[in-house]
Amino acid sequence: MRRDNYSLPHQNGELKMTATVQLKVPYPVPDWTSLAETIAIDIAAFAERHDDEASFVSESYARLHDAEFFKAMVPVEFGGHGADYREMCGVIRHLGAACASTALAFAMHQHQVATAVWRWRNQKAPVDGLLKRIANEDLILVSSGGADWLESAGTATQVEGGFRINARKGFASGCVAGDLLMTSVVFDDPAGGPTVLHFGVPLKAEGVTIEETWHTMGMRGTGSHDVVLDNVFVAEASVSGRRPQGKWHPLFHAISMVAFPMIYSAYVGVADGARAAALSLVGGRRQSADLPYLVGEMDNALMVASLALNDMIANAEKNMPGPATTSRAMAGRTLAGDNAIRTVEKALEVAGGRSFYRKAGLEHAFRDVQGARFHPMQEKAQLRFSGRLALGLDIDG
Repeated sequence: MRRDNYSLPHQNGELKMTATVQLKVPYPVPDWTSLAETIAIDIAAFAERHDDEASFVSESYARLHDAEFFKAMVPVEFGGHGADYREMCGVIRHLGAACASTALAFAMHQHQVATAVWRWRNQKAPVDGLLKRIANEDLILVSSGGADWLESAGTATQVEGGFRINARKGFASGCVAGDLLMTSVVFDDPAGGPTVLHFGVPLKAEGVTIEETWHTMGMRGTGSHDVVLDNVFVAEASVSGRRPQGKWHPLFHAISMVAFPMIYSAYVGVADGARAAALSLVGGRRQSADLPYLVGEMDNALMVASLALNDMIANAEKNMPGPATTSRAMAGRTLAGDNAIRTVEKALEVAGGRSFYRKAGLEHAFRDVQGARFHPMQEKAQLRFSGRLALGLDIDG
């Protein structure tokens, strides 16, 4: 299958990302979009093999690492490049059109960096140490947040100087290439009751193992295996946050605002790639009378996905974390995800019977885009959250 015909469709020109220089620096600011376009062409050649083997997209991560994408968003004063948030969402979208697994795994690192940068710039949060380490040690972060969400999972037992952690963390995308697992567990605080502790733990720490459980319908190359923490020691000083279990917290409003535009950029990228593949399959062939209608339906769905994604990005750029901002971000997540899925479904109809052959690439895209259904907040939870907010009800109710 050809995966090099991945460019964004013309009607999405309003989403073309351009770099914004936030600080004067003594060297040229990389054009991350152009670099991503070049890398996308290269990594497309490996996408099918990793899908067939359910193996991690190691070549893609190597290319992104060599081009310093993993520290691109770290502020210049901490050793990074100060890359623009909107442009990085565009980078993920370009990668998603060529290799969905690369885009999604990379987004799981990048959204954590972006959230830390936002918190440092806007809340003076003490995350500068983490950001400096990402830049200076070329760290790759791994998230367990999607599986944990508000409830979290696993246990912390207090010991001298810290805690002993026991947990199994699923959906840990990129863990086979990662350095630091950003995760949480529940501590039964005698004073405060069930309390979620947030911390990072090195993936090579004693008691940390990876179990290769990632045998899935789609996104097979993300390497989203289970990470098992067996009596792992975490120092008290390494706990970066505490919150009541199961309740909305300011940290989660910030994560919802910043993280989900990056994650869903990957899925809208899959839709971009499916559209391009479908049009290439029907080009130059005898066309049925209803083909223009099918293409119009496909493009309408992609436009809705793009508009929703663009609104999510603008929401993160302009607003402050809180229930209303979270509701907007999560409504965008539902609309972008649903219409990315619909775009790929319509792409199959546009291509007709040829889409049923694996070499056409649309079957691969169809499987990958289904992942958009499963990130929090899933559609029914989002509708309930937004509806309760609109009615003036307690969002934790």
